[in-house]
Amino acid sequence: MSAIISLGINRDKLVFNEKGWANVTVFLDDNTNPYGQNASAIMEQSKEQREAKEPRTYLGNGKVVWTDGNIKPADKVERETAGSEQSTAGRATPDLPF
Repeated sequence: MSAIISLGINRDKLVFNEKGWANVTVFLDDNTNPYGQNASAIMEQSKEQREAKEPRTYLGNGKVVWTDGNIKPADKVERETAGSEQSTAGRATPDLPF
């Protein structure tokens, strides 16, 4: 269940939140466009923005360059209550700050 996607992103269109993150949504299509691309990226929209049909801010396009052929949605992991330590699940060295 993995894939590698190569995207070209226009840095002038990125918008960062107060924590320094640029939340991006990536779309994969089963078909390619005339340029051989089947992925695109936009700035993430809130539910309200989507319902109001606000225009998307496109960041760029790209393509899947490798896949094992078994892409499926990620399972949501419930977080513990506020004040708990950050999860280190899946990290080889849990003492790293990232």
